[in-house]
Amino acid sequence: MTRRLFVESFVQAWQSLITNRLRTFLSLLGVMIGIFMITAVFAVSDSLEENIKGIFSSVRSDVLFVEKMPWTFSSDYPWWKYALRNDPTLEDAEMLQGRLPSARSVAFQTGSMATVVKGSSSFEGARLGAVTLDYLDAIELDIAEGRFFSPREVQAAIPVVLLGRQIVDRLFPNGQAIGQTCTVEGRTARVIGILAQEGTSIVGEGSDDLALIPVSFGQQMLNFKALKTSILVRAKEGVDLETLRGEVIAAYRPIRRLHPRDETDFAVNEVEMLTAFIDVLFGRVEYGVWFIGAFAILIGCFSVANIMFVSVKERTPLIGVQKALGAKRSLCWLSF
Repeated sequence: MTRRLFVESFVQAWQSLITNRLRTFLSLLGVMIGIFMITAVFAVSDSLEENIKGIFSSVRSDVLFVEKMPWTFSSDYPWWKYALRNDPTLEDAEMLQGRLPSARSVAFQTGSMATVVKGSSSFEGARLGAVTLDYLDAIELDIAEGRFFSPREVQAAIPVVLLGRQIVDRLFPNGQAIGQTCTVEGRTARVIGILAQEGTSIVGEGSDDLALIPVSFGQQMLNFKALKTSILVRAKEGVDLETLRGEVIAAYRPIRRLHPRDETDFAVNEVEMLTAFIDVLFGRVEYGVWFIGAFAILIGCFSVANIMFVSVKERTPLIGVQKALGAKRSLCWLSF
């Protein structure tokens, strides 16, 4: 008897699904929306976090950045004190080179937005970077073709440039860029290297829109005093960053002519500061992601519950007949 009621209830439920196609579709749609929203929101959050962290993948973990502003701010420090500081200079980087026994290399970088021109083609909004020779030791550059600057090119301010793949594709469609010349901010430069293509991500173009020139050549076209500058210090093998940080502070304070009682007017940053901040930030974002997912499931449950209520109201007489014939409550639910 029980088996027969179960089979009959199953057949009735299946016939109800076939007959009420719209109701069936809406029930499935409510469940699918909830599942899709949870999957999509978590996927976007994880992808965004990976892309942001990927920006710093080219920076070696044993490198310190001496800059005007810290990468993380404390709530009890007025921002205007940072704004009044002076940026590090190229001369500061040169003086630091002989004062850091734990440093493997000391590099300098600055840059701005620029326009690169070749014939009738131009690339506006290129990120122009003026760097020293040791920049390659601090930052991992993937040079697909050509080479980096030579010591002679840096010392003699020879106009050479390394271009990102996106700039090369725009200005040299035939692919023959090495040895050719282009105009960078009105100055003619010879292309000696092409950076490997990184592709577009959620947060930027990577190095595809980057143009690198020697810092000595950059001094002829850029006003370093008006630009953001950085000194990159890489630790020797076996030297921890805290030891190197102490050396940098002790060596750089006299260069800045600070009295022992004066407050340090520069920041020593490292990549770990940013990755830790990103972890905290996305840890908080995750709470919002869970809320969105839970809200989507709640909407799906309400839609399914509403459809089930309509189905129960429609089949109340049939359920009453089934219970009068001896069907249990659990079997009657199968006929919804």
